[in-house]
Amino acid sequence: MPTRSPTRKSVTRTRRLKDPKGGLTAAGREWFHEKEGANLKPGVKGKADTPEKMRRKGSFLRRHFAHPRGPMVDDQGKPTRLALSARAWGEPVPKDNAGAKRLATKGTKLLERYHASQERAKPAAKRSGAKKTRTAVAARRATAKKRAPVTARKTATRKRAKKS
Repeated sequence: MPTRSPTRKSVTRTRRLKDPKGGLTAAGREWFHEKEGANLKPGVKGKADTPEKMRRKGSFLRRHFAHPRGPMVDDQGKPTRLALSARAWGEPVPKDNAGAKRLATKGTKLLERYHASQERAKPAAKRSGAKKTRTAVAARRATAKKRAPVTARKTATRKRAKKS
């Protein structure tokens, strides 16, 4: 069965919905709202200075760049839609996987700041039972390794020294 070329109507619709600089246009967000009921918002372009902006931007960066679903540049060296999506959120367009990794790391830091701000907003009585983040657990493990317990051999020699 031969493949059909896209009709003129579908081509103009996708051009109208997708922003050539990355992301969706306002018409594209509206189209998804009508079609799927999605409540899409434009990307956070400026500084993520509120908890909601930190959560949204951090989540986006982690979701798209921690494990990218495609290359950052095409065969001609132009950035792909995945890479251009970073620009829609006010971030530099990554040229390779190392750039994507930097964006994912930034997203992780934003989410950590968001969780810390949420923790500070809780009453003091509820803070003690806070959910531990992976980074907090990793930090505790690192300090636990530094303060490793004295080995059994050292304790045995100390006991012998006390007896004499």
